[in-house]
Amino acid sequence: MDFKTAFTKASALCAQQERCCSEIEQKLALWDVEKTDSQKVIAKLLEEKYIDESRYASFFARDKFRFNKWGKQKIVWHLRNKKIPTDIITEVISNLDDSDYSETLFSLLKEKEKNLSGREFLKKKAALVRFAASRGFEYDQIMKILDRLL
Repeated sequence: MDFKTAFTKASALCAQQERCCSEIEQKLALWDVEKTDSQKVIAKLLEEKYIDESRYASFFARDKFRFNKWGKQKIVWHLRNKKIPTDIITEVISNLDDSDYSETLFSLLKEKEKNLSGREFLKKKAALVRFAASRGFEYDQIMKILDRLL
């Protein structure tokens, strides 16, 4: 695929939904675009603001927290896998509202705790810690909420 066609297809993709550079790189590789043309396409997409890593990371973190109820650690892990720069990740994570974060964790644990009725205290607590950790919440945050909940 030549540069012009690749740019047209990639810009159409970016116009539909926020994308990051690594996602576009994968698409270009899938379309068998040469490495030099691929780099030119990404450079032009960045120049014309089709791709903005900061904007992408901000939307990604906000949506994963709000809709999927992910914790900060899971969001960071996924952003790193998408090759988002560390300074952008740090900024995006710091912009998550702490009170919303705590309330989300509290409601998740409260809902999960209802399903664990009848278990002994330590097993229930361990199950809740594993559940929250799998969602990407930090251990100290989990323990604070569990002290409030149990």
